[in-house]
Amino acid sequence: MASRSFALLASLLAVASASPCKPVDPPVFVLPSTGTGTQLPSPDPSLRLLKIAVGHGLQNYTCASSTASTVATGALAVLYDITNLYPGTPSTGVDADAFYGLPGSVLWGQDIPLNLQTPSAASPGTATSPNKLAENLYGAIVPDPFPSPVANLDLGGLLAGGAPFLGHHYFDANGVPTFDLSSVNLFASLSKTGDIKAPATADPGILGSGAVDWLQLTASSNGLSRGIELVYRVTTAGGASEACSAIDGGEGSVPYTALYWFYG
Repeated sequence: MASRSFALLASLLAVASASPCKPVDPPVFVLPSTGTGTQLPSPDPSLRLLKIAVGHGLQNYTCASSTASTVATGALAVLYDITNLYPGTPSTGVDADAFYGLPGSVLWGQDIPLNLQTPSAASPGTATSPNKLAENLYGAIVPDPFPSPVANLDLGGLLAGGAPFLGHHYFDANGVPTFDLSSVNLFASLSKTGDIKAPATADPGILGSGAVDWLQLTASSNGLSRGIELVYRVTTAGGASEACSAIDGGEGSVPYTALYWFYG
């Protein structure tokens, strides 16, 4: 699936803005579907949507040898708040094509927002000429992977001032998926409770290796979560690993983007 440019997204917004009938009621938030087959479990009706974010970063993998299967070891991502862009949101909402095109547009339109061991790996290149490097060259600087401060995400006019920084996604020392939404004082320590394949039309990413799965993550029993009960990773672009024969054993990282829906 060809990625959309920010210019196209901005033009879609302009068309929507020209419409004589602007929405005035709050939108009804509906999780996206892959379009076929089994879907992720729906959120409990007692929960409310807190935030929708676009996450941009790396999926991490390891290989015991060149003939082994890749093992996912976590992820690092910076999260930006795009809740106000959801279709139907008064004044700021965009249409569905623009909204769900954001992961591909961010993946190809922005540098990876992490402190990388190889700075030249940050640039995505273009869909026709990707900056495709070996997976071991995409690794973040382990003691300090996140830059500070983090600038708002420039969406090319889709949202005045850009999408604000929301927080970070990482795996803790025990390998637990964690979301620290520091800008809104929310925190989640989670366990995976749902997993489905991304649709065949998903953007395969800079390495062309495919889009990572869609996930449902539920607050762990460790009691560390604060305000967040459920997280969905959907509308993924890139992030799937190449075969261990390509990595030649060792560790690797793959650029990705995704939409994250937070419920509490």
